[in-house]
Amino acid sequence: MKSVQLREAWDGHADCLHCTLRTSVLFAGLEEKDFERIHHPIDQFVLRPGAVVYHAGEPGHNMFTVRTGMMKLVQYLPDGGQRIVRLARATDVIGLECLVKPKYQHDAIVLQPTEVCRFPVAVVQELSRDNPALHQELMNRWERALEEADAWLTELSTGSARERVARLLLRLVNGDQCSLFSREDMGAMLGITTETASRTIAEFKRKGLMTETAPNEFALDLAQVKATAE
Repeated sequence: MKSVQLREAWDGHADCLHCTLRTSVLFAGLEEKDFERIHHPIDQFVLRPGAVVYHAGEPGHNMFTVRTGMMKLVQYLPDGGQRIVRLARATDVIGLECLVKPKYQHDAIVLQPTEVCRFPVAVVQELSRDNPALHQELMNRWERALEEADAWLTELSTGSARERVARLLLRLVNGDQCSLFSREDMGAMLGITTETASRTIAEFKRKGLMTETAPNEFALDLAQVKATAE
């Protein structure tokens, strides 16, 4: 972990100058006068798969920007099973609910090697009161989170297992490349069993919809995947 003063992050020191996310993070629209009353550092972490960033029900004192990698936001069912309600990837902010609620709503768990920046909720609340650009960016983030939640309900929780897996691949694809994770996590995302997720991936590989280029790294035949998703 390393700490970066908010002014340093804004000025572009400590790797922030060359960070591809600098113009898309919450603080990109800050002005010089905003730093006169801000003294909290931004903490930067590199996290391994399986690391827990926070648990549901814990006091929500901090928010997090994902610089690289991927995390899952999890809620637990009465029978002890888990349901992944959203993925957080580069440029996403998690913990937004703590701007209006005192506690986190989900478990945030790392899926792939991930780098995050942590900053206090109180800082964002104070700045957003006087900075229209930051307030608008927060509203944009809320809208994106709602759209993502709607997509999980409409795209990834309905249809056959083959359709759900194909839609998930299309949401994760970068160019024609796709990084996956455990079949258990896939099942929890799509509301199918681990065995069904494994069988479906094996079928897609057998039929040429996806070709494994490295462990859990795939090249997709986008035309076939889109046809299956539809």
